[in-house]
Amino acid sequence: MPQLAPHVPGLPLALLAALAACTGSGAVDSTARPAGAPESARTSALATAASAVQRDAPTANLDVYLLGFHPMKDDPSHQFEAHHFCHVVNEDLMQCALFDGNTRTAVLTGIEYIISERLFGQLPRQERRYWHPHNGEILSGQLVAPGIPAAAEHALMSSKLNSYGKTWHTWDVSAKGVEGGSLPLGPPRLAWSFNREGEARPGLVEERDRRTGIDTAERRRARQDLVPLAHPQAGVDALQGRFGRPTQPIPGVVDERSAATAR
Repeated sequence: MPQLAPHVPGLPLALLAALAACTGSGAVDSTARPAGAPESARTSALATAASAVQRDAPTANLDVYLLGFHPMKDDPSHQFEAHHFCHVVNEDLMQCALFDGNTRTAVLTGIEYIISERLFGQLPRQERRYWHPHNGEILSGQLVAPGIPAAAEHALMSSKLNSYGKTWHTWDVSAKGVEGGSLPLGPPRLAWSFNREGEARPGLVEERDRRTGIDTAERRRARQDLVPLAHPQAGVDALQGRFGRPTQPIPGVVDERSAATAR
């Protein structure tokens, strides 16, 4: 499994990738029931033959595994786990395929591009409304890289501090019946990030932790040294007040407009 583009001395990209490839995490099977007839022996044989010769494929580079949560920007109450399988393109860009699990049963639910603060600063103002901030996910401990050593994960998260993601989900596996969960129907939906404690619906993070053995609270404590490195970000307040329950600030997670007003 995976890792992220590091800017951390002593933990180069190749080392993190090697660590990620050698370690595992708890299996999470898909809950989707895709429409269609069962795979035939002929189709299975063709897939096996193709995989034997078609080895130099872009998917071979999806060696970074991240597990987090996404609320939909147009409906923040609609939120779920997102399993990211990513490729580090360079120090400023990652590209991820999103699934509803981490086993062979998982279905492709969307895509996410992750860019550095530097590249985000070069975007036109109208474009920036599609990109969510990552500091809340990192400093809350909710975004994790399952299975890799703690030091490697810490370096990975440090490298993605102040970054942004553009995420579109194309398959809502939480919907029921043929009109939703069994096929990728309807328009793509823009996802966002959690930026305050209490925005995740009760039980969402706890269920992930229980099933996978992850301790989000411990991840948060271990990342407190990153708080002074966090910059104010665009989009932190984009969904403020839209979750229908009290929320609390996460230390280090500040909207750039609030920071500018305070100066």
